[in-house]
Amino acid sequence: MAQDEFLEDDLDDQKTVEYIKNTLPQDLKDKYTDDILFYILDVINDYFTTSGVLDQEPDADGCIDIDNDALVAYIIKEAKKDKIGSFPADEIILIVEAEADYVDSLGE
Repeated sequence: MAQDEFLEDDLDDQKTVEYIKNTLPQDLKDKYTDDILFYILDVINDYFTTSGVLDQEPDADGCIDIDNDALVAYIIKEAKKDKIGSFPADEIILIVEAEADYVDSLGE
């Protein structure tokens, strides 16, 4: 990957983190630092590349079915394993949904 691509990915991740932070309730904005949100984005990407989700055939609208419960469970498990923290599912789902909303907004 060229350096320009890395810089572009970093910029995309920064925009995604800013979007997520703007959608989180005030009490979670301090809990979920930029570093934690970057970590969660990395875990989401890892999940998509290793789970087979991206191998599905898209439906008529070009969408694939993503099991958010499985994704949330994966993030929680990885965060504990990597000693990042112990996060409740009801908070992680807000981040997952915000990330998905941001990605959807790019396609509009």
